[in-house]
Amino acid sequence: MFRNLNAEQARAGLNNTQVAEKLGISRVSYENKKKSGKFTTTEAKALCTIFSCSFDYLFACDDDTVE
Repeated sequence: MFRNLNAEQARAGLNNTQVAEKLGISRVSYENKKKSGKFTTTEAKALCTIFSCSFDYLFACDDDTVE
């Protein structure tokens, strides 16, 4: 769903378990949230901090278009 989140995670060399641990949630919860997009505000901010990216970039959807 979030191609940039996946790309930044890969670039950082982190697997889902490692990111989930940084967020304080289980791997399964993290994977479900990546699919559904239902991160809490705190989790979204933490991910932006972990990957040093803006919210708009990190959570751009696959169907977002640039005009």
